[in-house]
Amino acid sequence: MANRLPLHERHVAAGAKFESLSDWELPVAYGNPAEEYALVRRGVGLLDRGHFGLLELTGRDRAAFLHALVSNEVKALGPGQGCAATLLDIHGKVQVVLFVWVADDRILVVTPPAMAQKTAEALDHYLFSEKVAIRDVSGETALLVLAGPKAPETSERLTGARPPESQWSQAAGKLGETPVRLVSGGRETGEAEVWIAGPASEAPRMWDALVGAGARPVGLAAFDALRIEAGTPLFGHDVDESVLLPEIPFANLVSETKGCYPGQEVVVRIRDRGHVNRMLRGLLLDGDEVPPHGAEVVADDTSVGQVTSAAWAFGLERPIALAFVRRQHAEPGTRVSIRLGGRAVAASVSALPFIR
Repeated sequence: MANRLPLHERHVAAGAKFESLSDWELPVAYGNPAEEYALVRRGVGLLDRGHFGLLELTGRDRAAFLHALVSNEVKALGPGQGCAATLLDIHGKVQVVLFVWVADDRILVVTPPAMAQKTAEALDHYLFSEKVAIRDVSGETALLVLAGPKAPETSERLTGARPPESQWSQAAGKLGETPVRLVSGGRETGEAEVWIAGPASEAPRMWDALVGAGARPVGLAAFDALRIEAGTPLFGHDVDESVLLPEIPFANLVSETKGCYPGQEVVVRIRDRGHVNRMLRGLLLDGDEVPPHGAEVVADDTSVGQVTSAAWAFGLERPIALAFVRRQHAEPGTRVSIRLGGRAVAASVSALPFIR
């Protein structure tokens, strides 16, 4: 049986229709996905991230320890700052994508769904004499996201604070009587985002306060359209342990000036002396059919790639997809086809994001 979000009953009350995804029963839509999409593009929508993981690192060596293991700068971040980063293996392949939030006395690490324990074990593997404690606090923390151009002002109106605009920067506020951490997101929808982290016991009150202030919930159908239009790969769908970091858009995940970390040699070697054989690109499809995950991309009857995510793009009024495409066919504008059953649907390669 699929896991349910802690706020499952709130989603039911909001009229959600559910689907199972990665062992979680998640809301796909609350009515009309096009209207939910428009909320995020023009106003503010509400996303439930109750299935994401959260680790807490404490101890005097926490920053230096994490800095030595992930692809982005951590040691130079001060309290209230943060970054997105990856944990790679020695071959430069992505083991997990993380969001790092630096607080006064701890570092919080947000993981994708079902990845908290695995990430904690991977970090612990490198822990020797450093003074660091790693604890999974996923069940103790509620994670909600306001997304849309009105997210920052909605955050400020409700909590008395808004985080700085730089990605993963943080501020403290109060939602009613509940102390919360406010974090500027990574614009995975293409719009401003404010993550709101608070005690899990207060999650229903937090949800009710946000909905009461006009932040309507947004389901997976609208979210996928938003993030794919924004060119945001999703760990577990577009990115997994078979993917080299340089195969995906990674500028916001890497520091070019920091010291060594596992997999860095491969990343630098590809940057300076080589190239990857495939690249994550967008596809603009002809017609009106959305391809499934894993659909084959072909050119001249030869397989040249595979679809990783796809959606109906409400902003473009056509199907779009993210796909790994061989380097020789990855130039934007290149014509390819996607095999759907016994048919081939024409498409063109697009740079990312689709919508700026």
